[in-house]
Amino acid sequence: MANLLNLVQNETIKVWKKRRFAVVLLILLILIPVFVYAQMKIAQNSAQKFKGDWRAELQTQITDNTRALGSDRIPEEWKKWRRALVQQLQYYLDHDINPRTPNAVTFTRGFMDNAVTLFIPLMVLAIASDLVSSERSSGTVKMLLTRPVRRWRILLSKLVTLTLYVSLIIVATVLLCYLISGLVFGYRGWGEPVFIGFQVSGADVNTSGVHAVPQVIYVLMQAGLAWFASMVVAILALMVSVLVRSTAASFVTMMAAIIAGAILTNMASSWHSAKYLFNVNLELTSYLQGTPPPIEGMTLGFSLAVLAVWAAAGLVVSFGVFTKQDILN
Repeated sequence: MANLLNLVQNETIKVWKKRRFAVVLLILLILIPVFVYAQMKIAQNSAQKFKGDWRAELQTQITDNTRALGSDRIPEEWKKWRRALVQQLQYYLDHDINPRTPNAVTFTRGFMDNAVTLFIPLMVLAIASDLVSSERSSGTVKMLLTRPVRRWRILLSKLVTLTLYVSLIIVATVLLCYLISGLVFGYRGWGEPVFIGFQVSGADVNTSGVHAVPQVIYVLMQAGLAWFASMVVAILALMVSVLVRSTAASFVTMMAAIIAGAILTNMASSWHSAKYLFNVNLELTSYLQGTPPPIEGMTLGFSLAVLAVWAAAGLVVSFGVFTKQDILN
């Protein structure tokens, strides 16, 4: 056990010295204020247009989306999303709850919803894509393997280190979103209610299981789902790093897979087999929102199971290849 802890400590220091995590923090510190400013302008324009009456604003959104459903230029997939949105907005209006009160928690919630599919996975790749391939290209892995340590322990230490940094990325994203946006919108909003439990089936939304939870619980649920999706991406990136000698090839391969998933999510509604791809199932927080899934029949349990299978397969391949391949030559 002590040997494994020493390996984890060594791997953690190596990642830290590469300053990849510092780059991730720098990206967050640059981009989050940009999004905060954009959200502030939207809130100001809405306040001027509707004079602070959120009910009138919500009713206008319902009317606009309902009117758009009659257009022949809108694809059927987008119409499903609009129908679900209209029913959800109407549910909030009927229960006299503003779903978009401008505050730091609401901003954090919205940012996490939009970041889980592409933004956060790409930040994870900055750390995960070269854990093994970079050491093979530089030759440091040869020195590591000359020690009296089993190979699986070496790779396990890298996996533990990767888990630590993925967790830090999720925590840092939530904290920086809250702290930076709070300077503009205020730090209130933790106890405000959010409705979850919308069941989308085709064009209909079942509200029988809908219940309210405080925003603090909702954000914690978001963070947990984002962490799970990010860990699957990290494990698959580790697998590619074991299989590919080039760091650049490892990063580009996983980046292409993540971006392809974002595209397929919007285009693969008629390709039912695509629901078994890991990159189509990364948007786990959409199930909390109650938005229609990319492919009919997908549920939160289904996506979690698919991602778990991909992660398990990635671990089997990673440990199987790393413990047997000829790395020294």
